Amino acid sequence: MMDDALPLRHRGRAPRLLLLTSAYFLLGELKAACQRLDVPHLLLDFAARSVDRELFISTIRQTVDDFKPDAIVTVNHLGVDHEGVLYALAGELRLPLVSWFVDNPEFILPLYPKPDPQNTLILTWDADSLEAVRGYGFTNVFWLPLGADPQRFRPGREGRPEWRSRVSFVGNSMVGKTASRLKVAAPGPGLLAAFVDLARAFGQSGERSALAFVAAQRPDLAPELAALPLLRRIAFATALVWHSTLEYRLSCVAQTLPFGPLIAGDPGWGQLLAGVTGHRLHKELNYYDDLPGFYAASEVNFNCTSLQMKGAVNQRVFDVPAAGAFLLTDHRRQIERLFEPDVEIALYRDPEEIPALVERFLADPLGRERVVRAGRARVLAEHTYEHRLSALMAAIQQCFPGRAR
Repeated sequence: MMDDALPLRHRGRAPRLLLLTSAYFLLGELKAACQRLDVPHLLLDFAARSVDRELFISTIRQTVDDFKPDAIVTVNHLGVDHEGVLYALAGELRLPLVSWFVDNPEFILPLYPKPDPQNTLILTWDADSLEAVRGYGFTNVFWLPLGADPQRFRPGREGRPEWRSRVSFVGNSMVGKTASRLKVAAPGPGLLAAFVDLARAFGQSGERSALAFVAAQRPDLAPELAALPLLRRIAFATALVWHSTLEYRLSCVAQTLPFGPLIAGDPGWGQLLAGVTGHRLHKELNYYDDLPGFYAASEVNFNCTSLQMKGAVNQRVFDVPAAGAFLLTDHRRQIERLFEPDVEIALYRDPEEIPALVERFLADPLGRERVVRAGRARVLAEHTYEHRLSALMAAIQQCFPGRAR
């Protein structure tokens, strides 16, 4: 099927799911959803150790023989090897491979061999990436946005006293991430000299693909870009997106400075805000242990989305209302397929709007509470990981009929 609309609920026997590797947090959410929905599942974790080819194959074969799964499920292709061993093994066993992308698949999929389109299902949290994913040879491709775990993110979670704030922001500065990817890319002098200007212009454009943007805006640099090996070329594109996100986030967070925000993130914020007063910095927070209480400790949780997805929404859009807390976030095209704007979610459409909206909502606790109640009700009704797991299983049954073991 080429449509991006997933059936909402599986029917009949729930497929048996082999969850592959726990290196990404979302596997924990899927495992918990499996437990709550009584879905037979097994988590096979290769993340903590290096496994040679023969041991990898024998482990998968033995697990399939013992557990008899209906599909392998992974996140961001973690656990899928770059040599194509798992692709081939899954095809031989007639065991569908399901990968849910919650980061840009265009930075990941090109590094893997050509897929078996008849045995692979790709889900992506960004509806705008569907055509790009199909362009890599996949045919079973659907939109599956992020969600929330309402058992973890729920009202009443206690935060630490130092987390209390009128306005807070949680997010990466992208300083270290940009430097890391740029080091891997090792671009030539032309690309390096143009890097900051290209990143700034990309962030202001409507183009999704950083590589396509460079080719269109600076054709004189196309030969230098094409000469980079694939891994370095993708690293350059990633660095470009991360730096554009850095500038965008800094411009948005700067609009909150009159309200004395608490900014939680990596040390890069100290560099970006050096010499700036009126805010507090906090070290990075643990997603599981800290964030549920942190969100509840803020009157206004502020959010600005990474530019790796210009139309999609990030995790905070679901987690903050699930925690019974108020969120002010940037407008993204896909948000209107998930929440009713200005009723279930508070939005700014331009950074210049931020100060007036923050001031308005700080002065209107009842208005904040109305948005929180409506947003949380929508999350519980449609956007939990139980909903996402049910849609995932429905997609498996729809794309691979008759594969039940």
